[in-house]
Amino acid sequence: MLKFYSPLTGDFYKNDVDEYGWNNGVADYPTLFSGVDMVYYEDRIRDAIDQRNSADGGNLMLYFDERRNHEVKAKILSAIPSVEIRNGELTGCTTVRLEAPLTETEMEDLQDYLKGQFSDGWGEGFEQQAIQISNGVLNVHFWNAEHFAFEVVSVQSEESVKKPPVPKRPTMKLIGEDGNIFAILGRASRLLRENGQQEQAKEMTNRVFRSVDYYSALNIISEYVQTELSEKNLTKQKKRSDRER
Repeated sequence: MLKFYSPLTGDFYKNDVDEYGWNNGVADYPTLFSGVDMVYYEDRIRDAIDQRNSADGGNLMLYFDERRNHEVKAKILSAIPSVEIRNGELTGCTTVRLEAPLTETEMEDLQDYLKGQFSDGWGEGFEQQAIQISNGVLNVHFWNAEHFAFEVVSVQSEESVKKPPVPKRPTMKLIGEDGNIFAILGRASRLLRENGQQEQAKEMTNRVFRSVDYYSALNIISEYVQTELSEKNLTKQKKRSDRER
């Protein structure tokens, strides 16, 4: 997944309120807003973008002509425009999801296409959408002819981030050891902590203290550490699952 960051500017038209408090529309001439000025209005701008994107999901690749570059069309799943606060200013942020990495030439073709969308396509339509804010209206421009460039950042999508491995349960013997439930709980808790499973040790202890009897407590402990009961419980669960099928 790639994020294409680009500068934003805005035209702010302040409400024309006379001395009697009457609103006579908006001023004739706008005040130029930078990305820093528009940070405060991020939610309103994002809502306006979502509204514009609602018709087709905002996927700019739907309009990409395959004859322009067949490989680019095949490699890119979507290119969704939005905004994001970056380094203290609101910037354009087009999220591009890929099927395969792009070559240097394909990256150039994609950036040229996105620039065209911001200057003449999607962006031209969006900048004409007046966004109501507290004391006037705001028109946001994704395109700036004088100072425009993409900053491309490669990020991991949520789907690609690997979850940390589940720690292996330590083994503890029950038969032939002290049968006092508090002694068993103490041994199990110590094993878990030594195995780096402090949270599991705390959770197990709380559950044991709430258990209704000795055997329920043993079964709870056997969920967190491998005991003779753990295998029996697993066998029972498998038989129950087979019967349900």
